Amino acid sequence: RKRLKPLRTVVAWRGRAEWDQVMVGLYCGDSRLQQDALDRVSAWKSRYGPKMPLAVDCTAELIRCKVLDSSGRLKSHELILSYGLALVRFVNLITERKQKMVSIPLRQLAREVDIPIWVVDLRHELTHGKLPRLALCRKGCDVVLDWLRKMYWSRQLGNNLCEEDEDEEEEQEEVEASAELDSDGWE
Repeated sequence: RKRLKPLRTVVAWRGRAEWDQVMVGLYCGDSRLQQDALDRVSAWKSRYGPKMPLAVDCTAELIRCKVLDSSGRLKSHELILSYGLALVRFVNLITERKQKMVSIPLRQLAREVDIPIWVVDLRHELTHGKLPRLALCRKGCDVVLDWLRKMYWSRQLGNNLCEEDEDEEEEQEEVEASAELDSDGWE
């Protein structure tokens, strides 16, 4: 019997080290390092196009809001709109994967994937109501980024940060396998 080699998936990042570096950069809190990570994600997006995992895209948009916020270049109203768009996009993209032929209420879908209901209510206000306070948008961004870190990024990392004896090829295969957790797989 011939053993078939596993299919390799082409990804936008160079390897496990680059993936890990971007994740750490996005979540580090230093706006200069976050901007470097955002630039890397933009390069990935230009290479990967529509195959870019939704979680990576949403994380980048939310971090971009935080970087803009810390820069002091935008007015409060502009920040609310920026955070608002990123939050609305996150809720819509995450929950639309769960929609079947029948329309299911967003609150129910959010509950199924452990998104706090108040984030869905915030999305509703941003979409249909009066714009919320900037402080609430910032809090929503922090909660959603924490959700993305737990539900996507940490699952991609696994325990590999502690395992230094794993060789580069195995690491690359793991990253490529995790790339399949794109818009359909990480719900």
